[in-house]
Amino acid sequence: METHKTKITRKNSPPIKVYCLPEERAIIEAGAKAAGLSTSAYLLAVGQGYRVHGVTDFESVRELVRINGDLGRLGGLLKLWLTDDVRTARFGADTILALLARIEATQEQMSSTMERVVRPRGGQE
Repeated sequence: METHKTKITRKNSPPIKVYCLPEERAIIEAGAKAAGLSTSAYLLAVGQGYRVHGVTDFESVRELVRINGDLGRLGGLLKLWLTDDVRTARFGADTILALLARIEATQEQMSSTMERVVRPRGGQE
């Protein structure tokens, strides 16, 4: 006689029901959405003591990195102007140097913002 063992999975295990008020449910669902998880996956992670990180902050950092790269490329093109390339002869030195200074200031501000977004808040973690 052949015996078949059923593989134990979450789907064939009994669920845990959580009763909550509509406001509590909205908070839980918002936390799950911010973390990029389903409500079930979010509650499972939090219930097991995992610290859930929001994806919104990391998406913001990714966007800031892209912008920073664009600014760096623009700075490279402006440096080309400093080599007296004929293609950039129509721009005045004051305009170009002021723009380079703004690019550097923006890059510093973006780096500071990225650190704040990624660094844990309130000494957590």
